[in-house]
Amino acid sequence: MSIKSNSNLRESLVSYLFLAPFLAIFIIFLGYPMIYSLYLSFRSTTFSTDWYNIFGNMQYVGLANYQSLLTDTRFWWSLGLTLSYAVLTIPASIALGLWLAILLNNKLKGASFFRSAFYLPNVLDLYVVGTIWVLILSPNYGLLDILLGKIGLHLPESGLLANPYTALPTIALVIVLKGAGFGMILFLSAIQNISESIYEAADIDGASWWQKLRYITLPLLKPVILFMIITGTMSALNAFTEIYAMASSKYGGFGGPYIEFQGQSVGATSLSGLYLYQLFERAEYGKTAAFSYLLMIIALIISFLNARLLKVEK
Repeated sequence: MSIKSNSNLRESLVSYLFLAPFLAIFIIFLGYPMIYSLYLSFRSTTFSTDWYNIFGNMQYVGLANYQSLLTDTRFWWSLGLTLSYAVLTIPASIALGLWLAILLNNKLKGASFFRSAFYLPNVLDLYVVGTIWVLILSPNYGLLDILLGKIGLHLPESGLLANPYTALPTIALVIVLKGAGFGMILFLSAIQNISESIYEAADIDGASWWQKLRYITLPLLKPVILFMIITGTMSALNAFTEIYAMASSKYGGFGGPYIEFQGQSVGATSLSGLYLYQLFERAEYGKTAAFSYLLMIIALIISFLNARLLKVEK
């Protein structure tokens, strides 16, 4: 073996040695749970399942958990609501974040203060933010109702969160406002990395601000847009805390208010994350694992389609 080969082998061994702690943590806390949840998705479990004998008395049911989900009205309802929620939050988050970034990229007085102010809600706990907004949106005594009363208007007596047609859009608005600072920071960093010479050349050619935005800024921001779409999709598929905080039992149970859909009572805010929680709460762990893998497949498909659509360069 040559000296060069020995040197490469030594470097590889040193690299693996430094990677070993991370790999160990990944295998124990991520790798093993992923494999075990896949195993669990083909099993039937109950409250009496012996969890200390993890491969013991769980009955093998094959694809029954997946078939049960795919024929469940509540499953399709939750996916449809989640898609609507994603459509409400992702484009609005991208548009608001980009707008704030463009405004604060200019040399405005106090720009640093406004950047911090817009980003601050993003670091707050989501449950706390949801609870605050419940108080703000409360009819009769909420801050929003008081402010509207100054101009002779009032919120509906039942409130926005108790109406099945306004509950989900209201929660989506809260999430967009909370996460606006995150998108702003991403877009602001990307915009500041665009060479000024490109815009100067466009100015010489007589390009308007809209043409510069459409043909220079937006194409160069595609990686950030793709990142926000993918992370927004993940957030929508796993949305739970905001629903838990804002669509509480006060409105007929978590995920309420409830309406009729194909002869069943379903929640107007029962997103896939909440449905996953309800399955887990009923100890249907096999079906819960199957649902999580279906969500993963959906997320991968959406991410792949967006990557192809935006055609982001590697």
